[in-house]
Amino acid sequence: MNRVQNKVALVTGGASGIGLSASNLLAKEGAKVVIADFNIDGAKEAAEALVKEGYEASAIFLDAGDAKSIEDAVNFTVEQYGTLTVLFNNVGLTNLQKDLDVLNIDLDEWDRLVNVNLKSVLLGSRFAIPHMQKAGGGSIINTASMAGFASDQLRTAYGATKAGVVNMTKYIATQYGKDKIRSNAIAPGLILTPAAERNMPKEMQDIFMKFNALPYHGEADDIGHAVVFLASDESKFMTGQTLQIEGGHYLANPTIADTNNWIASLQK
Repeated sequence: MNRVQNKVALVTGGASGIGLSASNLLAKEGAKVVIADFNIDGAKEAAEALVKEGYEASAIFLDAGDAKSIEDAVNFTVEQYGTLTVLFNNVGLTNLQKDLDVLNIDLDEWDRLVNVNLKSVLLGSRFAIPHMQKAGGGSIINTASMAGFASDQLRTAYGATKAGVVNMTKYIATQYGKDKIRSNAIAPGLILTPAAERNMPKEMQDIFMKFNALPYHGEADDIGHAVVFLASDESKFMTGQTLQIEGGHYLANPTIADTNNWIASLQK
C-alpha cells in the first residue's frame, strides 16, 4: 500500500482496459489520479467510483489526436492537484480494415495513427515535462506494444508507431534524466481486456495461446501493476527501458509449439 503516495498521475485512455486498471491501482496505492479519455462518461464513472471508495480522482475529456486537448488535460491535472509527477501515455488506435500491408494501407489511416499513437506521446511528454521539472522529477510511462518488435501481415502503421514509442521513450530518458525525470515503456502482448474479448474471435485467442510460454492470457491488471511499479520509487534507477509483458509469446523459436506436437505424435 501507498507505493505512490503523494504522486499526481495523469492517465490517458483511462476509462477502460489497461488505462482503467492503471488508474484504479495508482489511486489505491496513494496517487491522485486524473482519468483522461475520449469516452468522458466512462472516465467520469471510473473517477466517481474511486472517490466513493475514498480515493482522489478526477476526469477530463481527451482527444489524443488534438494537441490543445492534450495540453488541457495536463493543465487540468496541475490545476486540480498542484503538480504532475506521473504521466501514463496510454492512448493507442488500430484498424484492421484500413491499416493493411504496405501496398494496400490507407494513407490517411497511416497519418491518423502516427498522430494518435506516436505524436500524442510526444505532446503529452512535452506538456508534462516542465511541471515535472518544477516538481523535482517524475515518471513518464508509455504504452508500446510487442507489435513494435515483431512484424505482422497487417497493422503496418500500428507496428511502426509503436516502434517509434519504444525509441522515443529512450530519447526522453536521455534528454531529461538529469532532471530526475524517468521515461519507460510497457510493451503488452495479447491482453484480454473486455474490448479484446469482444473483438477477437475465440479461434484467434487460441492461436495466441498455442505460442505462449505460459498457459494463460494476460489481463489488464498485469499491465496496471507494472505501471504502478514504474510510477513508484521502486523503479527509481530504471529509465529508457521497455518492459515486454507478453506471456513469453515471443520468447522461443516460433516452431517450438509445432515441434512439441510432432514429438508427441512420435511417442504415441
